Amino acid sequence: MIAFTHGKLLTVTQGVIDNGTLLIEGGKIRAVGAGLTIPDGTEVIDVSGKWVTPGLIDAHTHISTFNEPHFLPHIGDGNETSAPVTAQIRGIDALNPHDMAIRKARQAGFTTCYTGPGSANVIGGTGLSFKLKQADTVADIAIQGSEMMKMALGENPKRVYGSDRKMPVTRMGTGAVLRKALVDAREYSNKLAQGKQVERDFELEALVPVVRGEMRCRIHCHRADDIVTAIRIAEEFQLDYTLEHCTEGYKILDFLKEKQARVVIGPLLMSPSKFEIWGCRQDTPALFEQAGIHDFSLMADDSSATQWLPVHVGIAMRYGLSFEQALQAVTINPARLLKLQDRIGSLEAGKDADIAIFSGMPFSNLSLCEMVVIDGKIEYRKDGDHA
Repeated sequence: MIAFTHGKLLTVTQGVIDNGTLLIEGGKIRAVGAGLTIPDGTEVIDVSGKWVTPGLIDAHTHISTFNEPHFLPHIGDGNETSAPVTAQIRGIDALNPHDMAIRKARQAGFTTCYTGPGSANVIGGTGLSFKLKQADTVADIAIQGSEMMKMALGENPKRVYGSDRKMPVTRMGTGAVLRKALVDAREYSNKLAQGKQVERDFELEALVPVVRGEMRCRIHCHRADDIVTAIRIAEEFQLDYTLEHCTEGYKILDFLKEKQARVVIGPLLMSPSKFEIWGCRQDTPALFEQAGIHDFSLMADDSSATQWLPVHVGIAMRYGLSFEQALQAVTINPARLLKLQDRIGSLEAGKDADIAIFSGMPFSNLSLCEMVVIDGKIEYRKDGDHA
């Protein structure tokens, strides 16, 4: 058992506990509070003056699938650009536990991330959640049953396939490709449910849990009209979905609030490298909060860029995002989005002992992450981990 004592505990769900104690045992949080009795034989770590948070969560990354360090010419594993629909692709097949981005994100206070295929395809395949532990194999870090299906609208599929005069060339084509795949998958699913003989189709088989509402879809959409299209198609096929990036979401806040959409916002520091992200604004999270939309997460998107997500969060606070909402956006909100809220996202008894300890306010450039605990094991110390 380990006791972290005299810390400022940001529990997320039960407020802030000053001069608090956190007890962990067997990979789980045993108790959180002030004035706790510490059992004999417990290892005691004094964290006086430190800020103790749940392990941070980035719900949208491409860690490992895009490979780091990069080499030239770079052919990443994150986009299978051989066809616009590759639902059968599995991100776990590219997840390398030795990728340098995992260590960098861990040292920034992150304990869980979601990674998967990119947005070149209309349907790109499944990603998964994983723990940022030091490990030998993917089996040691992957969270089983956490798979979700990647979809994408907007410029990326058009650019990748349209340049070869291959559908989709237009946004209309993208919508048609997506609908056809879902119609085919629904018919395939119905035949299976009716016990009919079908020729096995690996691509459609991967979409069966999607059209049955058993697997969540992560829909890449930057521009406001693409966001609306994503919701329209999701409702047409009764999909369980999230909106990824939502860059121009501030233009349709009332619509998003009405739809109670789950949203991952970011990255917040994108340069205008393509038309659909020209509307990127650092006050978007604050505008969501002011509109009464609180169920959103923040993300950094690109592999080891997760290490800079706390900086992005601090910038969002500079533009009006409250500290409470900021903390939720990288803890309990992404935990809910990933369907892992019973395990991670807050400091509560019974949850995984995933903890980050900071020298000061976590989203300040003047603060450092000094220690990270994952599943009850100290995985990083500021002066000790160089793995």
